[in-house]
Amino acid sequence: MTTPAAVIVDAAGYAQAVEDAVKASAAYYTGGTSVLDDDSYDRLVRGIAAWEADHPDHVLPDSPSGKVAGGAVEGDVPHTVAMLSLDNVFSSEEFTAWTVSLARRTGHEVTRFSVEPKLDGLAIAARYVDGRLTRLITRGDGTAGEDVSHAIGTIEGLPAELTEPVTVEARGEVLMTTAQFEHANEVRTAHDGQPFANPRGASAGTLRAKERAYTVPMTFFGYGLLPLADTEAGFAERLGELAHSELMDRTAVLGVNTTATTPVPGITADTVEEVLTRVREIAALRAGLPFGIDGIVIKADLAADQRAAGSGSRAPRWAIAYKLPAVEKITRLLEVEWNVGRTGIIAPRAVLEPVEIDGATITYATLHNPGDITRRDLRLGDHVMVHRAGDVIPRVEAPVAHLRTGDEQPIVFPEVCPRCGSGIDTSELRWRCEQGRNCHLVAALSYAAGRDQLDIEGLGHTRVVQFVEAGLVADLADVFALTRDQLLGLERMGETSTDNLLAAIVTAKGQPLSRVLCALGVRGTGRSMSRRIARYFATMDNIRAADAESMQKVEGIGTEKAPSIVAELVELAPLIDKLAAAGVNMTEPGATPPAPVPDEAAADSDGPLDTDTDTGTGTGTGTGTADGPLAGMAVVVTGAMTGPLEKLSRNEMNELVERAGGRSSSSVSKKTTLVVAGANAGSKRAKAESLGIRLATPEEFAILIADYLG
Repeated sequence: MTTPAAVIVDAAGYAQAVEDAVKASAAYYTGGTSVLDDDSYDRLVRGIAAWEADHPDHVLPDSPSGKVAGGAVEGDVPHTVAMLSLDNVFSSEEFTAWTVSLARRTGHEVTRFSVEPKLDGLAIAARYVDGRLTRLITRGDGTAGEDVSHAIGTIEGLPAELTEPVTVEARGEVLMTTAQFEHANEVRTAHDGQPFANPRGASAGTLRAKERAYTVPMTFFGYGLLPLADTEAGFAERLGELAHSELMDRTAVLGVNTTATTPVPGITADTVEEVLTRVREIAALRAGLPFGIDGIVIKADLAADQRAAGSGSRAPRWAIAYKLPAVEKITRLLEVEWNVGRTGIIAPRAVLEPVEIDGATITYATLHNPGDITRRDLRLGDHVMVHRAGDVIPRVEAPVAHLRTGDEQPIVFPEVCPRCGSGIDTSELRWRCEQGRNCHLVAALSYAAGRDQLDIEGLGHTRVVQFVEAGLVADLADVFALTRDQLLGLERMGETSTDNLLAAIVTAKGQPLSRVLCALGVRGTGRSMSRRIARYFATMDNIRAADAESMQKVEGIGTEKAPSIVAELVELAPLIDKLAAAGVNMTEPGATPPAPVPDEAAADSDGPLDTDTDTGTGTGTGTGTADGPLAGMAVVVTGAMTGPLEKLSRNEMNELVERAGGRSSSSVSKKTTLVVAGANAGSKRAKAESLGIRLATPEEFAILIADYLG
């Protein structure tokens, strides 16, 4: 969808638009937080260009049109070759039109393009002399940039020494990955600094900082390689004849980081259709990438085509940026709601002035926890940066502090549980009602009875409310003590519905331990983790006997989560005892408990024993049947299932994977072995294809695990 231009009606509006664009561009390129988000800036610049096209004799000298970085920044270190910006397109139609103009400039139809993600960072040039990194320079105004060589040694992916002693300049983007950005804000706020609003601003500000009391890492991704004045003539000539894709291969060989190591590596395409297919693939993967992108860069790959097309004052004519819809917008924080979940967790939620992001109107966003609100110094009435990508829940990044008027108000934290009025346990980052699950008993019981937990058909939310209000159930175990006479005494409970419900409750007693554990709703676990725990320990007694060290042997449980799970199980002990007394199954079918550590060996050992149990390769690892058709395989299920698998929920599919010896996963990575892709598989299928991972239709998968169906 093409980004609409801002409407400018007269000369005064045009002058104001130019002023706003220059200010926003200056903040964007120097590390400040602009009053305009990317989408608003693009609309404004398009509006300026449209007005200037209609009034060519009234163009202001400060106009950002045709200028690198919008004309808002300068530099004092000359570039050997101009470091230009890119023109933009916003739709397949605009891209196709650009290829027509490219063919006109080159004198023939271009049949080889390079396609790479457009990384949302800060462009820099890294100069190497005899293989050693000597200087870092920003883009600046395209002809000269700012010397930021003080940042040498703080940027990952930009080695101090190349693998060969060549004199060359590597150009690319410096950015913060998602993990680096979170770390940077933790360090920054620990030093009483205002948190960064987004990773790009954090990168720009950090790159220029010279006297901070702390350093935070950034990452470099190369997108260009060119000779310098002192480059050996033969080597310089060879570089000049290489296609862009070959330059990127050469860059990687020299030890400089490129997108080749990411889920969205640069590729070459021979047709417009292939380019647009790759654009859609990268767009589908966007939400799961560990760094921000705001589009896709398409270039004429061959050096001869680039020379024939030439460059303008602002941008090369042989390259274009295909912009994607903005995933960040600035809006106002109106209120904070405090909601209580089924385990008693009290979660803050931001109420926002409605804003459209990536095709959806956003009114609410997550605020994580009270400590996060304090760390980010959020206030009611703040202008805040809100991030959303694909299906990811929108989140508030940080306030745009320089837009504060003084009327903003502090966010008031609850002193008692907003649901039941009980005290609040504030000992952990996520606050919790002291009543725990009993605070929101209806939600806890409705979850436990759900299809992917105990699967008690007939025990939906409305029925749970009825039982709780009648005083028949005060915890999950009471469900298994319900009698026929009790149920018949309630409104809307006839003999047939009563008998069906009681039969479903009896059936639920025989559910595997993994589902019972999931029904308990242990904090820090979910369906997949509950299955791994149950398959590792095999019995509830073994699970309850495990200490934090033993719990960490379950895949996916680290040093922070293990103690919390152990403590939660201690808290749940009375309920687990009641469930066991009611006849609820407490074992996992087919699972074998981990072998006990001999006392003598334990006494002689200074650390974990080198056994199958400790390495996670024995029968207690929870990976299902060791000789099953999926043994050793990591499997991701995505899209709508069909054929024999049509009626299975996602949780039942994951259970099936594990019964057949595999390990189920919700995300595609290089460790994934197989992706079962049904209808509308979307981004996960695209990522699997980009990584060369094996794909199977639901019907093909059903044949593979036929012995385990039913």
